[in-house]
Amino acid sequence: MTEITRVPLQPIARGSLTKLWVGIAAVALLAGGVAWAAMPASVDVDTIKAGAGESPTREDVALVNYKGTLPDGKVFDEGKQAVLPLAEVVPGFTKALEQMQRGGKYKVHIPSSLAYGDKAAGPIPANTDLDFEIELLDFKSRADIEQQQRIMQQLQQMQGAGGMPGAGAPGGPAGAPGAAPQGVPPTQ
Repeated sequence: MTEITRVPLQPIARGSLTKLWVGIAAVALLAGGVAWAAMPASVDVDTIKAGAGESPTREDVALVNYKGTLPDGKVFDEGKQAVLPLAEVVPGFTKALEQMQRGGKYKVHIPSSLAYGDKAAGPIPANTDLDFEIELLDFKSRADIEQQQRIMQQLQQMQGAGGMPGAGAPGGPAGAPGAAPQGVPPTQ
């Protein structure tokens, strides 16, 4: 038969168990802090006036009123009825618009990593967080806008064929959905 050797357990020193639990708690707090620091930057969107309905997507084009300020309160850009393709503005601006509804007015904080990062852009220094007041007036899908542009071009061509003066001029008015967006500069 097998013989079992018994080994006596050593008594735990007074206070050792407390030290063990304090060590476990410290490791858990440190791990939580590391996880929090590693989280990706996010955009803060505060509602001033609630909108209604659906939110735009990255494939949409938005019509907005906005005012952009630097952390010191200096206005660096402002636009009224600005046409902004969501895919062509800084990532933080896109993320903010995707959280808004038509008719709403919002206060937005964009961290520098979702704005221009370590690159300066006009009056915006490198590594600068941006603040905006944005009113989402309307938005449409890019496909709807392109269809409207085709219809307008066909109408212009038809008018041009009829000999109407000024008809059939290429392009559209500045600020039209197909024109280069005004206001927030596109990403580089």
